[in-house]
Amino acid sequence: MEEKKPSLLKNILTVLISIAIAGLFLWLALKGLDFDKIKGSLQKANYLWVAFAGFFGVSAYWFRAIRWNLLLEPMGHKISNSNSLWSLSFGYLMNLTIPRSGEVARSTALYGVEKVPVDKSFGTIILERVVDLVCMGIFALLTLIFKYDALLAFYKAATQQKNQTTPKSDSNITYIILGCVVFILILLFAFRKSLQKLSIYNKIIGFGKGIFEGLKSILTLKQKGKFILYTAGIWICYFFASYLVCFALPETSNFSPADGCFILVVGTLGMIIPASGGIGAFNLAMKFGFTALFISMGKDAVEGGELGLAYSFITLPLQIIIMLVMGLISIPMLAKNRKI
Repeated sequence: MEEKKPSLLKNILTVLISIAIAGLFLWLALKGLDFDKIKGSLQKANYLWVAFAGFFGVSAYWFRAIRWNLLLEPMGHKISNSNSLWSLSFGYLMNLTIPRSGEVARSTALYGVEKVPVDKSFGTIILERVVDLVCMGIFALLTLIFKYDALLAFYKAATQQKNQTTPKSDSNITYIILGCVVFILILLFAFRKSLQKLSIYNKIIGFGKGIFEGLKSILTLKQKGKFILYTAGIWICYFFASYLVCFALPETSNFSPADGCFILVVGTLGMIIPASGGIGAFNLAMKFGFTALFISMGKDAVEGGELGLAYSFITLPLQIIIMLVMGLISIPMLAKNRKI
């Protein structure tokens, strides 16, 4: 019972910090803008386009679930696509409560229905993140080629906001953290023989080996073509899920596919920040992103920021609704398929 209290306290603190981060970024996003204009844009929006975007958002879940199956197959685990989908959906639901907890929750849920060791499935999830980072890099490169002026404007807007809100005295904290990490690694190497006698050390090493085996699975993929195809499918769905919402707002209905790439990249950067469900961070990213787009088009920057927020107030709730619906459905489905 005593062991659970620190864990519960840690989870509560994580949630509170996440909410605080979300609140801070949401305040920064709303600061200095006319909310009546944002409300007017939301009232004029064509929500049929939002429904189309939602279809692609759900489709990305399915592509990701099938792709996960391909990664697990080389390790001797042939799982059903439905169990993969519901484990994935449960993980996304957990991310809404405790940021970054979804990966562990997803692996744990899969173990419950397919008995795939958590360390191995967790390794494939890390591999997924690496692959997604590469795909993100491709979109960023396309954006750099076709929307360089907008990227430059976005960078200036973001760094200007950072300089206003971040104390300059914190510049050395990165070096302190790196120094601590190096020091800990030296200690682990120096006392490795003594540590090998501890059961917890061996468990950590075993877990690390399982993760490494999961990471290696991409080298032994039997269906590399399908893996590439499903990866492309995921990111094409992400692109249309973000781009189609632009057509819902009259002022952004003439945005080009290059503008859509820019919005996807900026939105993804906003979702990386550990705020609950991306709230606040995503809104602020869209405010900066649309401001940058409007500056690059020679339009009013303030209007761009207002439309960016209107866009975020459509897109983010859509994402959260998908997470909630798919996640809540996953709970009875996983319970039904659970192996004892």
